[in-house]
Amino acid sequence: MKYIDEYRDGTLARSIAATIAAEAAIDRRYRFMEFCGGHTHAISRYGLEDLLPANVTMVHGPGCPVCVLPVGRIDDAIRLAMRPEVTLCTYADLLRVPASGGTSLLKAKAAGADIRMITSPLDAVLMAEAEPAREVVFLAIGFETTTPSTALSIDLAHKKRLGNFSVFCNHVLTPPAIRAILDTAHLPPDERVQIDGFIGPAHVSTVIGTEPYRALCAQFAKPVVVAGFEPLDVLQAILMLVRQMNAGHYRVENQYIRAVTATGNRLAQSAMTEVFAMRDTFEWRGLGQLPHSALRLSDAFAAFDAERRFCVVPVAAADNPACECADVLRGLKKPADCKLFGTTCSPEAPMGSCMVSPEGACAAHWTYGRFRDRIPARAAA
Repeated sequence: MKYIDEYRDGTLARSIAATIAAEAAIDRRYRFMEFCGGHTHAISRYGLEDLLPANVTMVHGPGCPVCVLPVGRIDDAIRLAMRPEVTLCTYADLLRVPASGGTSLLKAKAAGADIRMITSPLDAVLMAEAEPAREVVFLAIGFETTTPSTALSIDLAHKKRLGNFSVFCNHVLTPPAIRAILDTAHLPPDERVQIDGFIGPAHVSTVIGTEPYRALCAQFAKPVVVAGFEPLDVLQAILMLVRQMNAGHYRVENQYIRAVTATGNRLAQSAMTEVFAMRDTFEWRGLGQLPHSALRLSDAFAAFDAERRFCVVPVAAADNPACECADVLRGLKKPADCKLFGTTCSPEAPMGSCMVSPEGACAAHWTYGRFRDRIPARAAA
């Protein structure tokens, strides 16, 4: 791919950071949340926070769909997988997410469940076609980025008249989560996240465009800048947010003009609309039940809905009480603020979803050593 090195130029990065420092008012604080884990990854990998002035701080957001999936939905998937007739297919990073009682999909597989790792929902469709005696269930997960591929796979299964393929749908929507993070008036003061603006997700916005963020900007008077994932993208987005705050603006701006448009990908949106319908409510890890924030299969494709086919009855399940993923996902805490981080919780032995997913804030901080200045202080305390 062209134009990668250009977006990682250290001299340009320091120049943009110097401009941020020059334009950020010394008597003012600037707190920006990056919603997407890809941005958190870039910030940690390239040490971007080290380039920013002290009064410009980054707040880590929900990160990725794996991080925000509640424990109860993983428990439901494990119960599905333990059915003798079912082959459960899903993506690799979901296999190790802790479920209730210290179990996981990977441990369920070791206990005999037929759970298979795939890289595309099309793999599950082809598997169902090749193994007609098995009930192949695709555990679908993702923001708007991966939803179109699931929709197209369901449509393909419909056209192939596959009676043994179904989807356990966990696709969630980005704008309602941003709204929930900002709508904190009902919360106690110590649970309100102080955010002055958002770096909007990149891949999601290639699908939905920038228009869905306009209502959020207007309602909460916060600017949103959609940005790419390279270090210069992120720094430029921060500069754009600083300039909006200085000018008293709260608009949607598009830094990622090489990939994102105002209206997004109409074909992808059409595929989603054809196959999916809105859920009345859905639970998010860290954010609780959010209305109209997730998708289910529409009635026209009910035959491919695993929840209906297998009569899945959701059972609420609590997170590990010692794990502080929920507060990390909401931006209330940094990864190193969790007492488990760097001690009993690591990528090799994750206690929460933020340490499992490569885009989780805890995994990013661990991978690039952003915690090392915090552990000695904690130990001394």
